[in-house]
Amino acid sequence: MIEANSISTTRAFYDAVAGDYAELARDELSGKPLDRGILAAFAERVRCAGVGPVADLGCGPGHVTAYLHSLGVTDVFGVDLSSQMVAIARRVYPELRFDEGSMASLDRPDGSLGGIVAWYSIIHTPPGVLSAVLAEFRRLLASGGQLLLAFQVGDEPLRIAEPFGHAVSLDFRRWSPDRIVGMLGRAGFKVNARLLREPDSTERVPQAFLLADAVNPASSGS
Repeated sequence: MIEANSISTTRAFYDAVAGDYAELARDELSGKPLDRGILAAFAERVRCAGVGPVADLGCGPGHVTAYLHSLGVTDVFGVDLSSQMVAIARRVYPELRFDEGSMASLDRPDGSLGGIVAWYSIIHTPPGVLSAVLAEFRRLLASGGQLLLAFQVGDEPLRIAEPFGHAVSLDFRRWSPDRIVGMLGRAGFKVNARLLREPDSTERVPQAFLLADAVNPASSGS
């Protein structure tokens, strides 16, 4: 689904920066009340729907997975391309499950999840295959399952080169919220909430959060 070279480049980047990134992300949510708020709304909707476990896809060092667990989402697990990120998550949060894998091709049955969080993990997906990734999310989610996306807002990609002094680079893609909403509708989702916040002191552009239901095909246009 996603080109092999894109996957391998992303994996190599995060394997290289895993330790530094984990330290940076460790307390990230503590200073972002709006981000915590949308995660809390997602957690409440998942608990109310009660249709299956929750996957944090592109979980990195596991801090969002752990935060969801602290909000009462007891059946939650993380998945990440980077073996180094997964190793850190397992070490820091030994009570939770973390698997190495790709969010674009999760080896699970149709409709087996009650929720998916892609917290800044679609930002490395090539534009030509994002629709297919969202369709995969819909395949995995039971009807009534919840999806939460977080991403940077904009039209131009950003290339990060040699972060923390490591000899790696990676493109970070920004997205228009309206464009993603349209793609979600075509993939079988109904968007229930949009949050657009201004950048904080560590960010360059506005940040977007979309909360959506997985709907039955017959009701997706209603």
